[in-house]
Amino acid sequence: MKIVCLDLEGVLVPEIWIEFSKKTGLKELKVTTREISDYHKLMDFRIKVLKDNGYKLKDIQNVISTIKPLEGAAGFLSSLREKTQVIILSDTFNEFALPLMKQLSYPTIFCNSLKVDNQGTITGISMRQENWKYHSVLALKAMGFKVFSAGDSYNDLEMIHASDAGVLFRAPEKIINQEKNLKAVEGYEIFKQEIFNFLDN
Repeated sequence: MKIVCLDLEGVLVPEIWIEFSKKTGLKELKVTTREISDYHKLMDFRIKVLKDNGYKLKDIQNVISTIKPLEGAAGFLSSLREKTQVIILSDTFNEFALPLMKQLSYPTIFCNSLKVDNQGTITGISMRQENWKYHSVLALKAMGFKVFSAGDSYNDLEMIHASDAGVLFRAPEKIINQEKNLKAVEGYEIFKQEIFNFLDN
């Protein structure tokens, strides 16, 4: 059996932290895993920026409630799910994901959790495990699945390389140039065709 694993932000929905940056004017929060490969350093930086500026979890959730899936994403995902099982492997958090999942008809998503104090301040993160996207792919393969995966950032590369097939989707030039052995696609129709070719062969 074949299965598809997708990143969430930048692939199906806008980058949450960039949207929050636009709403608040905090330009430093535009930095994502497209620029910083160490996710723990990135999140430590983000949490410090939030604390220094007095923002809490509810402020981010208020912005998330205004975010819509990327144009064409819902139809793309629906067409995949008609053909095979799809799992979203995302470094986002349960506290962020639910409103977005509703708009995508509740696909299966594996993500992380936030540590939040009694005042609603984000104090840290709870990761499933280190390199967990990579280990998720290995676990699926150990169960007999052939895996296609796709993402756009540094934290997606290990899962793509561990998969039977995969592509970069709307990745920045820096990553595309570093990963010349991976095919890079832009539009959902081409993306869907790559996946369907994998599923049909």
